[in-house]
Parts: sequence; structure tokens; C-alpha cells
Amino acid sequence: MEARLQKILAQWGIASRRQAEEMIRQERVWVNGVVAHLGQKVDPQTDEIAVDGKLVSPSSRPEPIYLLLNKPAGIVSTCDDPQGRTTVIDLLPENLRKGQGIHPVGRLDADSTGALILTNDGELTYHLTHPSHSIPKTYEVVVKGIPTAAVLQEWSQGVVLDGKKTRPAGVRFIKSFAGQTRLEIVLKEGRNRQIRRIAKQLGYPVITLHRTAIGTIQLHTSATPGLEVGKYRHLQDFELRFLKEVIPAVSY
Repeated sequence: MEARLQKILAQWGIASRRQAEEMIRQERVWVNGVVAHLGQKVDPQTDEIAVDGKLVSPSSRPEPIYLLLNKPAGIVSTCDDPQGRTTVIDLLPENLRKGQGIHPVGRLDADSTGALILTNDGELTYHLTHPSHSIPKTYEVVVKGIPTAAVLQEWSQGVVLDGKKTRPAGVRFIKSFAGQTRLEIVLKEGRNRQIRRIAKQLGYPVITLHRTAIGTIQLHTSATPGLEVGKYRHLQDFELRFLKEVIPAVSY
């Protein structure tokens, strides 16, 4: 049965769909001895697919890996960086960095910290990052100044960015100290630098931004000791069940 080439590569754990599309653009993917093109459909039962000169197949797929990383500040959420900056993949041991196809699911800004899922399951990445899915993400944010209740209400109801209003968000005051305020913010969308841009637009720029949870997957729980900055752990069974519930098309 034919399917788009980037989907097949993601299903086989070669790369996420987005990464597979970029590989096709870079002419690194061949089908039946011919350079592939974006949007091309293939039949995995009959077509020969090669990446970087090597034939790939379902049997090439490594064991699925699902990790939670506590990302430090100053680290970029990519697999490689043309500027030579340290990436989240660089934080993993060599046996996970090489030949496993592990990549981050979505991104955290370089200056932001906290929970980031890493996996070699390209289909999971596609579904988790697709706009149709609204998995809540929880952040602890420190802003400059002391926003009023009216400002927090405005934020929670949605703010216009780039001509489009953001979805309603959970915005909870935690405490104020030394001219700063700590907030808990829960988003069900992930526009580029959304929290930082809204905070600046409302007059209370972000000082620190830390993601504490992705749905029910948390950095710190009673069942899982606090994950140190820069460290990772494998997702537990109940966390994988959560992903399966919100994305039933993905098999584990």
C-alpha cells in the first residue's frame, strides 16, 4: 500500500516526519535508484528506499526509545546546530546519540528549561506536534513586575499574536517577590516563543521559563524522584499509556 515517503521513514524510525522532509529536500533519500522528491508516494513492499546511500527497511528500525530530559538553559532543542552550540542530543550517552534516530519532540527555547520528550518514534513526534492535538503543557514562569488580576485574566482569555488570538490558557498567580512574580501557565498550543511574546506584550517580560510537565508526564512526582538538570530518564509505563490514550493511532 502506497504512502508518502516521509511518513514511511517516520514509521520506520529513520527520522521524524519533519526531519525526513528535510532529508528529501537535501537529496539524501533515493527510491529505486532515483533521487526522491517531496510528496512522493512509495510502496514499502516493492520499492527500495535508501538514505545516505544505505538501503533501509522496517527491519532497520531500532527499538523504540522514549525519554524525558530536564533541559538546561543554553542548550538548543535540535539534533545538530550549524552554529556549533550544544544540543539536547549531546547530553545523551554515546549509545543513544548514534544510530538510534533519537530527536526532540517539539522545542524549548535555548534560554528555557525543563521537560522535553526525546524519542526515535517519528510517528509519535508527528502526532504530538500536530496542531490538532492539544496536550496541555505546564510552565513555571517568573516575570518582571507584578501583573494585576485584570492582566492575568486577559492573558488567560487569549491575546492576539500575529493577527490571531491565542487559545485560552491557565494562568495562576503563585507569589511575588523582589519586584518579580512567579506564575503557573498551562498552554494547549505552542506558537513560537508564545509565553515570552505575550508577557512582553502585556508589559511583564519573562525572566525565567521552566516547563514542568507535558500532560501527565512530569519532571517531579511522588513516583519519580526529581530529575536533575541536564539528566534524562526513560518514560514509565503509565506515561506511555497516557501517550497512547491521547494519540490512539500510535502503537507501542
